[in-house]
Amino acid sequence: MVNGFIDSLPYDRKPESLYDPIKYVLSLGGKRIRPVLMLLAYNLYKDDPRHILMPACALETYHNYTLLHDDLMDNADVRRGKPTVHRKWDANTAILSGDTMLVVAYQRMAQCDADKLKPVLDLFTETALEIGEGQQYDMDFERRTDVTAAEYIEMIRLKTSVLLACAAKMGAILADAPAADADNLYKFGEKIGLAFQLQDDLLDVYGDPAVFGKAIGGDITCNKKTYMLINALQLADADRRAELMRLIEAEKFDRDEKIAAVTAIYNELGIRRLCEEAISRYYEESKTYLDKVAVSDERKAALRSFVAEMMKREK
Repeated sequence: MVNGFIDSLPYDRKPESLYDPIKYVLSLGGKRIRPVLMLLAYNLYKDDPRHILMPACALETYHNYTLLHDDLMDNADVRRGKPTVHRKWDANTAILSGDTMLVVAYQRMAQCDADKLKPVLDLFTETALEIGEGQQYDMDFERRTDVTAAEYIEMIRLKTSVLLACAAKMGAILADAPAADADNLYKFGEKIGLAFQLQDDLLDVYGDPAVFGKAIGGDITCNKKTYMLINALQLADADRRAELMRLIEAEKFDRDEKIAAVTAIYNELGIRRLCEEAISRYYEESKTYLDKVAVSDERKAALRSFVAEMMKREK
């Protein structure tokens, strides 16, 4: 439903060179987690989810805008198995088309029911501001070696979790759900988002590139202070910590050798298991908030099933 709707969206404005990268990014597919989450949250209360396809796809447009600019900032070559916008076109195109994509996302979001416009745009705008803040923290952390696990969790809450939380709450708002339910669905999405991002961190090290859709080890080569690296630095003995610091601080390095060396230290310290335990903990916490939502378990079944499948992903 989401893919069909996105494919049917018109691009009538000119120049085509500005809008072609937007169409390209959205055509690459992906898991469509955020719009589907919004539709499922809405569907807890109402049986016409097609009615909110435009705001749901507005959220997907916004999400893909952030990926377009993330890829440029990370100098990534591949997204979902295809060339990134700055590789297919150039950096300036990625900046300008990305900026336009953000405006298009707002334009699409504003097509929600008129009586919901203010709460929807308030939530969307607050979420967009938080995501920018999370991205800046992520960049700041690249230059620090003293980032704590708590700081990291707050960063990914802002950068990743709040958009899933927004999707769930926005679906509830558009369905006229009680305020308490909308708030619990927000917290549910927030915890799922934490589990989801930690899963992404894990896959970036241990995923299969052919399935993952992009080269693994990107976080390691960019010195991203992930949950895994932070815990490795804390748990390492003096020799291993010195080796990690050498790898982090090296200005010139062989990419494959660096990834292999850091991964070997993770394996020695049991970092994979530690990350998997955190993923499971946040997933279980998310369920407690969904349990509080005042609709029948039968109505919640599809949402529960969708999230369970998310937690089994390999890409």
